[in-house]
Amino acid sequence: MQNPPTRLMLVTPPVADADAMAFRLMQAQAGGDVAAVVLRLAAGDERSLIERVKRLAGPVQAANVALVVEASALVAARGGADGVHLTGGVEAIAEARSSLKGERIIGAGGLRARHDAMDIGEAGVDYVMFGEPRPDGSIPPLPAVIERATWWADIFETPCVAYAPDADAVPALVETGAEFVALGEWAFEEGRDIRTLVAEANAAIAARAARKAAK
Repeated sequence: MQNPPTRLMLVTPPVADADAMAFRLMQAQAGGDVAAVVLRLAAGDERSLIERVKRLAGPVQAANVALVVEASALVAARGGADGVHLTGGVEAIAEARSSLKGERIIGAGGLRARHDAMDIGEAGVDYVMFGEPRPDGSIPPLPAVIERATWWADIFETPCVAYAPDADAVPALVETGAEFVALGEWAFEEGRDIRTLVAEANAAIAARAARKAAK
């Protein structure tokens, strides 16, 4: 059976101004296919976090894009998001599964080793992410991310996300066969043409698909 083509995810910087982010996401979606947005939230009380999620859920989902929030299951559910992105390991996954009762996406990142990824996969997540920035802001080496995403995509059924540290890395990550490639906080920097970044990433995906179809 032929694997489905890779699709894009967007991982936002920590969002305090939901309206400003809604505009940036609209620009991004104008560049082509986006499967999902992982929304990271700036610090705030529970009510303000929920309100930010609510403000973004409508426009994101109206474009048939899933909104996954890096927050508690409660914030995601009350905000109307499609799921949560968690980095707290197996225990956090189990807690979210109990709370969300299979009604929303549960994704996982912060995976440091192969056995971490396998443990998380067995916990029943909907995707695993490789290569996102560490808590200290450092970025895993690109060759290591390529190796990990290729390994996972070749062996496991649970979808994986390969996080691109910059635009130049996108074509190599597409070649891993990962179900998703993520454009992260760097894509939202002031002065960046996020519409063009999304269009170029989709072009890299289409080019790989065309090469595979020609074989």
